[in-house]
Amino acid sequence: MSYEEYEGESMAVGFAAGMVVGGLLGAGVALLLAPKSGKRTRRQIKRTAEKLGDQAGESLEHARDDARRYADEARQAAKRSGDQVRKRVERGVERGREKLNL
Repeated sequence: MSYEEYEGESMAVGFAAGMVVGGLLGAGVALLLAPKSGKRTRRQIKRTAEKLGDQAGESLEHARDDARRYADEARQAAKRSGDQVRKRVERGVERGREKLNL
């Protein structure tokens, strides 16, 4: 995975998390401004806060899983690149030895 792809996916995850949080905050504000009894409003705020907490936790878990996956992919890509460089250097050294008849 290239850096550009990683960055694009990272931005998408952040945007989605922001949409969820923004939507829930907007719902909370709407509840506060709605003409209802105080007890009913507090109950709705509590439910909304619990949902927000649950969704934030889930978003964090997904982001953590994505970060781990991206880190693993980056490690694998770096290892592949390192292996390719090592093989090329070994071939170059071998060719140099052949030319020098060592």
